[in-house]
Amino acid sequence: MYRILGRTSVDIIKSRGYKISALEVERYLLSHDHIKDCAVVGKPDPEWGERVAAIVTLSPGKKMSLAELKKWASGYMVPYQIPTVLLVVDELPRNTMGKVNKKELITMFFGKE
Repeated sequence: MYRILGRTSVDIIKSRGYKISALEVERYLLSHDHIKDCAVVGKPDPEWGERVAAIVTLSPGKKMSLAELKKWASGYMVPYQIPTVLLVVDELPRNTMGKVNKKELITMFFGKE
């Protein structure tokens, strides 16, 4: 008996029946003047499957709320791509290669993969 297994991708968020590219959302967010670095992940949600969650670091002296982000993002992204969760952190944890481990972020902030 053979079973074909695939990798689960943290760069594809499945929310409300949509497949959302986390990388595309990150590109939009990085164009915002206040956002220095970001990672977009799917936050597990029993109703939607996953919610689009943005974990960001801000430029020095800048602040941002979820409402402000949503207002700005509505001019650039389609509604289902706009993050519904915003976490502002001092620094995104990176591995020795300099990459953000998104599976680790999901576990760290939302408790499970």
